Amino acid sequence: MTDRLRVGLVGAGPWASAVHAPMIAAHQWTELVGVWARRPQAAAELAAAHGAEPFDSVSALIGAVDAMAFAVPPDVQVPFAVEAAQAGRHLVLEKPIASTLDDAQRLADAVTSADVASVVMLVMRFAPEVQEWLGTVTGAGGWQAGSARWLSGALLGGPYSASPWRHEQGALADIGPHVVDLIDAALGEVTEVVAAHHAEPDMWHLILAHSGGATSTVSLSMGLPIMPTVAAFEVYGQYGRNELTPRITSSQDCYLALLDDLMGMVRGGTTEHPCDVRRGLHLQRVLADARALCQA
Repeated sequence: MTDRLRVGLVGAGPWASAVHAPMIAAHQWTELVGVWARRPQAAAELAAAHGAEPFDSVSALIGAVDAMAFAVPPDVQVPFAVEAAQAGRHLVLEKPIASTLDDAQRLADAVTSADVASVVMLVMRFAPEVQEWLGTVTGAGGWQAGSARWLSGALLGGPYSASPWRHEQGALADIGPHVVDLIDAALGEVTEVVAAHHAEPDMWHLILAHSGGATSTVSLSMGLPIMPTVAAFEVYGQYGRNELTPRITSSQDCYLALLDDLMGMVRGGTTEHPCDVRRGLHLQRVLADARALCQA
């Protein structure tokens, strides 16, 4: 690796165009080398906008870079990310990291065996105000319960409403990783999905048990006519109630912080991070348990 981390991007959709590509190109220690997408014209346009090159194959792109970033559906991500890991490339992974628990395990095993750095795009965890809240909450301890709500109309209109995989897998797969990750980080590792209920319009309700004895409730939907999105997190216990204030740091700035962490891992020779592929696997397991309860 040169002083700058050479990064390849897989995907050229709205999220790749708004966050991945411009921030990789803007970061002082990363360089966007190339873009591959299933739509070659989209890859060419996105690459040209950021001084990169379009590639005809993911394998060729992997061969030209130090790290790979993914902005594609989870079932598309897994085989390409496994190939990249086996080639020794560091990874920026989208959430959920896979469509199935088996595929998530396969990806985590590949990353671990290759001893490469990985970071999952749990963007809220990279916002300073979220980190400050988590530091306060975990530092105080003594929380017996918590609640989380993420309610939006993202599947009713907007840049992500035309996404087939989001319509197929719904809020549990798309925003579930963010919500479970944050309430898990606040209250302790989720050890059991006690109950799960799914109803229209894409409305999920979960009861989670955490290590240490705390419990939490989670409500998710991307099919409600709500604007702006409701994203609320709070914990309760011997110190009363502590609520996370709305995030003000942009997704772009969160991504720059993610790249800072990735560079620190690469330069420090470590592969462990609070949001690495193992975290992605843990979240996938929780969400798979929730879905299984509803299908039983």
